[in-house]
Amino acid sequence: MISYQEAKDILFDLTKGDSLRRHARTVELVMEAYARKLQEDPQEWAITGMLHDADYEAYPDEHPNRIVSLLREKGEEKIAHAISAHYTRWNVPWENSLDKALIACDEITGFIVACCQVRPDGIETLTPKSVKKKLKQRSFAASVDRGEIEKGVELFEVDLTEHIQFIIDVLQENKEELGI
Repeated sequence: MISYQEAKDILFDLTKGDSLRRHARTVELVMEAYARKLQEDPQEWAITGMLHDADYEAYPDEHPNRIVSLLREKGEEKIAHAISAHYTRWNVPWENSLDKALIACDEITGFIVACCQVRPDGIETLTPKSVKKKLKQRSFAASVDRGEIEKGVELFEVDLTEHIQFIIDVLQENKEELGI
């Protein structure tokens, strides 16, 4: 398996912007926590979260094909497949819990971070209720695809409120590092 450090080196080689690196880190943390909860491989899930958008900044028109190809060259088919399936409009089938977890965690984690950024106390008092209220405001974080959030929750078979709370809890444990 690809090492954590090798994955981090790939991310930092392809992604220079702090915002996308932070998104990678937040999704990594959430995926790792879900792996522990579901008794899956935490490193595999963390690396999947870390690298899911690694090629987006450098190769936006080829995303996710560059990172998927690189991972396949390294023999990481499971991670490559999950990354190739992390957006429903790409029509790549979801084959396992890793695939479903990534699609369930990507958009909503970014959205929760956006919610933190507009609150004076960041993540401190953020609740699922306030996140769900912001989800209804189409003008807030307008680039976040609400349909992807709904489909991810459905595929991963989690309750939206519980899912949001789980992500908030993970991010809150890492709030200093993440600056939220």
